[in-house]
Amino acid sequence: MEVGKTTIGALVDEMAEKYPDSDALVYPFRNLRYTYSQFRDVCNQAAKGFMKLGIKKGEHIAIWANNVPEWVITQFATGKMGAVLVTVNTNYRSFELEYLMKQSDSTTLLMVAGVKEADEYLRIIYELCPELYSSKPGELNSAKLPLLKNVIFLGDEKHPGMFTWDDVMALGLEVPDSDLAERQASLDPQDVINMQYTSGTTGFPKGVMPTHTNLIGNAISL
Repeated sequence: MEVGKTTIGALVDEMAEKYPDSDALVYPFRNLRYTYSQFRDVCNQAAKGFMKLGIKKGEHIAIWANNVPEWVITQFATGKMGAVLVTVNTNYRSFELEYLMKQSDSTTLLMVAGVKEADEYLRIIYELCPELYSSKPGELNSAKLPLLKNVIFLGDEKHPGMFTWDDVMALGLEVPDSDLAERQASLDPQDVINMQYTSGTTGFPKGVMPTHTNLIGNAISL
Protein backbone atom coordinates (compact mmCIF):
# COMPACT_ATOMS: atom_id res chain seq x y z
CA MET A 1 0.00 0.00 0.00
CA GLU A 2 1.36 3.39 -1.06
CA VAL A 3 -0.11 6.57 0.39
CA GLY A 4 -1.34 8.88 -2.34
CA LYS A 5 -1.98 6.03 -4.77
CA THR A 6 -4.57 4.03 -2.82
CA THR A 7 -8.26 4.59 -2.08
CA ILE A 8 -9.95 3.48 1.11
CA GLY A 9 -11.87 0.84 -0.81
CA ALA A 10 -8.70 -0.59 -2.29
CA LEU A 11 -7.09 -0.61 1.15
CA VAL A 12 -9.97 -2.72 2.53
CA ASP A 13 -9.48 -5.20 -0.32
CA GLU A 14 -5.73 -5.31 0.24
CA MET A 15 -6.08 -6.01 3.95
CA ALA A 16 -8.64 -8.76 3.25
CA GLU A 17 -6.16 -10.43 0.89
CA LYS A 18 -3.18 -10.12 3.25
CA TYR A 19 -4.90 -10.88 6.56
CA PRO A 20 -8.20 -12.64 5.72
CA ASP A 21 -8.59 -14.34 9.10
CA SER A 22 -7.32 -11.56 11.37
CA ASP A 23 -9.76 -9.45 13.38
CA ALA A 24 -10.86 -6.27 11.64
CA LEU A 25 -13.85 -5.14 13.73
CA VAL A 26 -14.79 -6.31 17.21
CA TYR A 27 -17.87 -5.02 19.04
CA PRO A 28 -18.35 -6.98 22.28
CA PHE A 29 -21.64 -5.27 23.20
CA ARG A 30 -23.30 -7.27 20.40
CA ASN A 31 -20.89 -10.19 20.44
CA LEU A 32 -19.89 -9.13 16.93
CA ARG A 33 -16.52 -10.01 15.41
CA TYR A 34 -15.52 -9.61 11.75
CA THR A 35 -12.31 -10.82 10.18
CA TYR A 36 -10.86 -8.66 7.41
CA SER A 37 -12.40 -10.96 4.83
CA GLN A 38 -15.81 -10.76 6.45
CA PHE A 39 -15.50 -7.01 6.94
CA ARG A 40 -14.73 -6.52 3.24
CA ASP A 41 -17.81 -8.52 2.30
CA VAL A 42 -20.05 -6.55 4.69
CA CYS A 43 -18.68 -3.24 3.38
CA ASN A 44 -19.26 -4.37 -0.20
CA GLN A 45 -22.86 -5.25 0.55
CA ALA A 46 -23.49 -1.93 2.29
CA ALA A 47 -21.84 -0.05 -0.58
CA LYS A 48 -24.09 -1.81 -3.07
CA GLY A 49 -27.09 -1.00 -0.87
CA PHE A 50 -26.21 2.70 -1.03
CA MET A 51 -25.87 2.41 -4.79
CA LYS A 52 -29.29 0.76 -5.02
CA LEU A 53 -30.72 3.77 -3.19
CA GLY A 54 -29.43 5.85 -6.09
CA ILE A 55 -26.56 7.49 -4.22
CA LYS A 56 -23.98 8.73 -6.72
CA LYS A 57 -20.24 9.21 -6.61
CA GLY A 58 -19.52 12.48 -4.78
CA GLU A 59 -22.99 12.66 -3.21
CA HIS A 60 -23.08 13.66 0.46
CA ILE A 61 -24.57 11.36 3.10
CA ALA A 62 -24.59 12.27 6.80
CA ILE A 63 -24.27 10.00 9.82
CA TRP A 64 -25.56 10.96 13.27
CA ALA A 65 -24.55 8.19 15.64
CA ASN A 66 -22.26 7.10 18.43
CA ASN A 67 -19.68 4.32 18.16
CA VAL A 68 -21.72 1.53 16.58
CA PRO A 69 -20.51 -0.99 13.99
CA GLU A 70 -22.68 0.55 11.26
CA TRP A 71 -20.68 3.79 11.60
CA VAL A 72 -17.43 2.01 10.76
CA ILE A 73 -19.01 -0.05 7.98
CA THR A 74 -20.56 3.08 6.46
CA GLN A 75 -17.21 4.90 6.42
CA PHE A 76 -15.53 2.10 4.49
CA ALA A 77 -18.58 1.34 2.33
CA THR A 78 -18.74 4.96 1.16
CA GLY A 79 -15.00 4.71 0.58
CA LYS A 80 -15.78 1.92 -1.87
CA MET A 81 -18.71 3.51 -3.74
CA GLY A 82 -17.55 7.11 -3.64
CA ALA A 83 -20.09 8.97 -1.54
CA VAL A 84 -18.83 11.66 0.87
CA LEU A 85 -19.57 10.81 4.50
CA VAL A 86 -20.60 13.86 6.54
CA THR A 87 -20.06 13.38 10.27
CA VAL A 88 -22.68 14.91 12.58
CA ASN A 89 -21.73 15.89 16.11
CA THR A 90 -23.62 13.72 18.61
CA ASN A 91 -24.29 16.83 20.74
CA TYR A 92 -26.13 18.68 17.97
CA ARG A 93 -29.59 20.03 18.61
CA SER A 94 -32.31 20.72 16.05
CA PHE A 95 -31.04 24.04 14.66
CA GLU A 96 -27.48 22.71 14.37
CA LEU A 97 -28.57 19.59 12.51
CA GLU A 98 -30.70 21.70 10.17
CA TYR A 99 -27.73 23.98 9.43
CA LEU A 100 -25.35 21.08 8.77
CA MET A 101 -27.77 19.19 6.53
CA LYS A 102 -28.43 22.30 4.44
CA GLN A 103 -24.82 23.51 4.33
CA SER A 104 -23.48 20.07 3.38
CA ASP A 105 -26.15 19.34 0.73
CA SER A 106 -26.65 15.90 2.26
CA THR A 107 -29.25 13.73 0.55
CA THR A 108 -29.17 10.85 3.06
CA LEU A 109 -29.08 10.70 6.84
CA LEU A 110 -28.09 7.61 8.83
CA MET A 111 -29.00 7.88 12.51
CA VAL A 112 -29.48 6.12 15.82
CA ALA A 113 -32.45 6.85 18.08
CA GLY A 114 -30.41 8.95 20.48
CA VAL A 115 -27.35 8.98 22.70
CA LYS A 116 -27.92 10.96 25.91
CA GLU A 117 -31.68 10.43 25.77
CA ALA A 118 -33.31 7.31 24.34
CA ASP A 119 -35.23 8.92 21.47
CA GLU A 120 -33.77 12.43 21.25
CA TYR A 121 -32.58 12.14 17.63
CA LEU A 122 -35.87 10.64 16.48
CA ARG A 123 -37.76 13.49 18.10
CA ILE A 124 -35.52 16.07 16.43
CA ILE A 125 -35.70 14.61 12.92
CA TYR A 126 -39.49 14.30 13.05
CA GLU A 127 -39.71 17.92 14.24
CA LEU A 128 -37.52 19.03 11.33
CA CYS A 129 -39.18 16.74 8.79
CA PRO A 130 -42.76 15.99 9.87
CA GLU A 131 -43.31 14.84 6.28
CA LEU A 132 -41.52 11.61 7.27
CA TYR A 133 -44.67 10.43 9.01
CA SER A 134 -46.50 10.12 5.68
CA SER A 135 -43.55 9.39 3.36
CA LYS A 136 -42.43 6.12 1.88
CA PRO A 137 -38.76 5.38 2.64
CA GLY A 138 -36.61 7.08 0.02
CA GLU A 139 -39.35 9.49 -1.06
CA LEU A 140 -39.10 12.24 1.53
CA ASN A 141 -40.16 15.69 0.33
CA SER A 142 -39.15 17.98 3.19
CA ALA A 143 -39.90 21.71 3.28
CA LYS A 144 -36.95 22.47 5.58
CA LEU A 145 -34.47 19.97 4.08
CA PRO A 146 -35.42 19.77 0.39
CA LEU A 147 -32.34 17.74 -0.63
CA LEU A 148 -32.87 15.04 1.99
CA LYS A 149 -34.51 11.95 0.47
CA ASN A 150 -33.29 8.95 2.48
CA VAL A 151 -33.32 8.50 6.25
CA ILE A 152 -31.78 5.23 7.46
CA PHE A 153 -32.33 4.08 11.03
CA LEU A 154 -29.40 2.19 12.53
CA GLY A 155 -31.46 -0.27 14.52
CA ASP A 156 -34.07 -2.98 14.25
CA GLU A 157 -37.14 -0.84 14.87
CA LYS A 158 -39.31 0.36 12.01
CA HIS A 159 -40.02 4.11 11.97
CA PRO A 160 -42.30 6.00 9.56
CA GLY A 161 -40.52 7.18 6.42
CA MET A 162 -37.23 5.49 7.25
CA PHE A 163 -35.24 2.56 5.93
CA THR A 164 -33.59 0.27 8.45
CA TRP A 165 -29.98 -0.81 8.16
CA ASP A 166 -31.21 -4.30 7.28
CA ASP A 167 -33.21 -2.79 4.41
CA VAL A 168 -30.03 -1.26 3.00
CA MET A 169 -28.12 -4.52 3.33
CA ALA A 170 -30.95 -6.39 1.61
CA LEU A 171 -30.92 -3.88 -1.25
CA GLY A 172 -27.20 -4.55 -1.64
CA LEU A 173 -27.97 -8.12 -2.68
CA GLU A 174 -29.76 -6.76 -5.77
CA VAL A 175 -26.66 -5.03 -7.17
CA PRO A 176 -24.08 -7.06 -9.12
CA ASP A 177 -20.54 -7.14 -7.75
CA SER A 178 -19.38 -5.89 -11.15
CA ASP A 179 -21.30 -2.63 -10.67
CA LEU A 180 -19.49 -1.95 -7.41
CA ALA A 181 -16.15 -2.91 -8.93
CA GLU A 182 -16.72 -0.44 -11.76
CA ARG A 183 -17.68 2.32 -9.33
CA GLN A 184 -14.71 1.64 -7.06
CA ALA A 185 -12.32 1.64 -10.02
CA SER A 186 -13.55 5.11 -10.99
CA LEU A 187 -12.42 6.64 -7.68
CA ASP A 188 -9.23 8.63 -7.27
CA PRO A 189 -7.10 8.85 -4.09
CA GLN A 190 -7.51 12.64 -4.23
CA ASP A 191 -11.32 12.47 -4.23
CA VAL A 192 -12.99 13.99 -1.17
CA ILE A 193 -14.47 11.14 0.86
CA ASN A 194 -15.30 12.76 4.19
CA MET A 195 -16.67 16.04 5.54
CA GLN A 196 -15.95 16.95 9.16
CA TYR A 197 -17.38 20.10 10.70
CA THR A 198 -15.39 22.45 12.91
CA SER A 199 -16.68 23.39 16.35
CA GLY A 200 -17.87 26.80 15.21
CA THR A 201 -16.72 28.59 18.38
CA THR A 202 -16.00 31.81 16.46
CA GLY A 203 -18.73 31.46 13.84
CA PHE A 204 -20.81 28.92 12.02
CA PRO A 205 -19.21 25.46 11.67
CA LYS A 206 -17.41 24.87 8.38
CA GLY A 207 -16.92 21.57 6.62
CA VAL A 208 -13.35 20.28 6.30
CA MET A 209 -13.05 17.89 3.34
CA PRO A 210 -10.41 15.12 3.70
CA THR A 211 -9.59 12.89 0.73
CA HIS A 212 -8.80 9.17 0.66
CA THR A 213 -5.12 10.12 0.90
CA ASN A 214 -5.72 12.42 3.88
CA LEU A 215 -7.55 9.78 5.92
CA ILE A 216 -5.09 6.99 5.11
CA GLY A 217 -2.13 9.25 5.86
CA ASN A 218 -3.65 10.38 9.15
CA ALA A 219 -4.21 6.77 10.21
CA ILE A 220 -0.64 5.76 9.38
CA SER A 221 0.79 8.73 11.31
CA LEU A 222 -1.06 7.87 14.54
